[in-house]
Parts: sequence; C-alpha cells; structure tokens
Amino acid sequence: MKIRIVGGGPAGLSFAALMKRDDPAHDIVVYERGSRDATWGFGVVFSDRALEFLRADDEALYRLLTPRMETWPNLTIAHNDTRIPVSGNGFAAIGRLQLLSLLYAHAGALGVRIEFDSPVDSLSDSARLGGADLIVGADGASSVLRRESAHRFGTRCDWRPNKFLWYGTSRVFDSLTLTFRQTEHGVFCAHHYRYSPMMSTFLVEVEDETWQRADFGCMSPEDTVRHCERVFAGELGGEPILSNNSNWRNYPSVWNERWSFDNVVLLGDALRTAHFSIGSGTRLAMEDAIALRKAWREQRNVAGALARFQELRLPPMKKIWDAANVSLRWYERMGEQMKLRPVEFAYSYMTRTGRVNHAEIRHRDPELAAAYEKLHPEASAA
Repeated sequence: MKIRIVGGGPAGLSFAALMKRDDPAHDIVVYERGSRDATWGFGVVFSDRALEFLRADDEALYRLLTPRMETWPNLTIAHNDTRIPVSGNGFAAIGRLQLLSLLYAHAGALGVRIEFDSPVDSLSDSARLGGADLIVGADGASSVLRRESAHRFGTRCDWRPNKFLWYGTSRVFDSLTLTFRQTEHGVFCAHHYRYSPMMSTFLVEVEDETWQRADFGCMSPEDTVRHCERVFAGELGGEPILSNNSNWRNYPSVWNERWSFDNVVLLGDALRTAHFSIGSGTRLAMEDAIALRKAWREQRNVAGALARFQELRLPPMKKIWDAANVSLRWYERMGEQMKLRPVEFAYSYMTRTGRVNHAEIRHRDPELAAAYEKLHPEASAA
C-alpha cells in the first residue's frame, strides 16, 4: 500500500512505524514541514503509567523510550506559598525534541522515509500525495489539511480565552507541580516538571483579564520573560526562564464529527486536541496510530479501515476529550478558585473533571482526604 503521511509528530511517526513493521512492502513516506533538529516547546508529560499502553502494540518503541524518561510518583499543588503534595498520581516526561528524534530513528530503522523541510499545504499536491492509497493528516492542531477540508470533516474549533506560554527553565523540579500565585494583576499558574536531568518545562497560563491588566499585549518577549521570572521567583530559585518561540497563545479546542473522507484520515491533534492540563495529548496521538493500524488489520481495505477506526477509537477518546474540556474550564475560573483555602483548592483541582470522587481521593491520598474531611465533615460519609 502507498501511504503518505503529512506531519512528522508522534501520531504520524507511530502509525508509519507500526504499518511498516507489519508489512515492509508498504511504501510509506512522512512529510515534515520543519527540519530534523528543530521543534518548538520543551518537554512533554505522560500521566499514570507513562508509555505502558505501548507495550502490547510496539514493544520495541516502548523499550526505546521508557529508559530515557524522567519519572515521579506524585504531583504537587501550590496555592501561593502553601505546597500540597498529592500521592497516587504518577507521571513521566521527556524532551519533545528527544522524543521526536527517537521516533525518527525508530521509524527510519524500519524503512520509513522521512522528508524534512517538506511542507504539504493541500491535498492537491500531486507531487507528494498523488497516487496514494491512504493519506494521513497528522499535521497538528493547526492542520492545513483539516482546514482545507473542514466542511468534509465537520470541524469545530473553539478558541478558549485563557492565554499561555510554553517556556522552559534550567531549574530541575522534583515532581509535576501546579503553582498558582495571586498577583496584583490576577492569578498566574505555572505547570512545571523536569523532562531531563538538567531541564524542566515551565508553562505559564493566565486568564484573559489578568493578561489584559498586566498589559502583556504591549510587552516585548524579553520583558514578558522578566515579568514571569518575578512572579515565580520562589519556584525558579534564581534560574532563568528560557524561551523557544514562546509566544502567548490561546488554546484551540478542536473536534471533528467525521474523521475521514475518501482515502484521507486525521490523527493526533489534527483530529482533536486535549488540553495540556490532563497530560494526555501525546499519548492520545500515539493511541490514535495504534487504533488505525488495528482497524487496517481487521478490514484490509481503506474504506472499511477508516470507518472501523472511528468506531473503535471514538468511545475511549471522547471520554478523555470531554474530561480535558472540563479541566480547561476549571483553569478559566482559577481566580475564583484561589479564594478557597489551600486544602479545598487542591481538592477542587483533583476532582475538577468529575472522574475522581472522594472515595478515589481517599484511596489515592488518605492525608488529603482526611484534611478535607476536617473542613467538610459531611464528605466522610461518601
């Protein structure tokens, strides 16, 4: 089969590797807009069992990635200067460029051809896509292939009001931490975690009203960095914030009613986005690839496989997407949430999506449950 994949991120590379491993005769080319050694952002995080979901479907990739990941068993929620560790929430992280480099090597060793600096801006690009049996749009949240055919996919994109910057720092943190600081302009949140022995992600998020009051729209990138360094001076401990094309962005909540048409299918963030607060975006992309490969193995024809892919993947993915959207709305009210006492705030955060109830909190972290019950004795009956 002739497969052409637009986008050299985790979704496209994972699918390419799986299909090539199944049948080396497949003619698979990945077209990546950027260069091999460039990416925006810093580290990416995986919740719960890191890449355990890969073990059954790509043992080789699982063994390649997991030894190179930073792991920790808990998360920390900081309400100004009060830090509340929450047990029973394991995470793992890796640098985005390192992850991509490992995926390039993995797919390339199987015989996948990856062409860098090769943007594909239309399905009518016959030089690259002509004659393909299957075209995979894995070109991210701003997918040009999806935008070109939005009416056929039934695309909805809801641009959310909060603003965020994806920074890094040389300060190395001991756990994934959500730090919320009240300032004269409003609440600043930092999502920070180490992704290597020497580097951490430091993502800063604010409500739109806070962004306006701080006058970030008139601030240079350098002054923006300095402002965030002052807000989070205690967390950074004298280490600098580092930028990598780190501009203020609004989060796009993307959904497609139809995942494919003709011989074209979407994967990863091109298919749907999941807010970074649940730590599942990269995992979802790789699980999309696994599900599409399974659908192909069941059906052995493109039309049947694409229909089966949506049938298989929709129920589990929709649950996570819904939870991610509830989570992002919690952040859009974080100024209001900060009025809570620290224990109540941490409890609100942990139960924000509705997927974790008091019984689960008691199971994961008895100390947090007990502290909350002291403030709200009625919760002990749950």
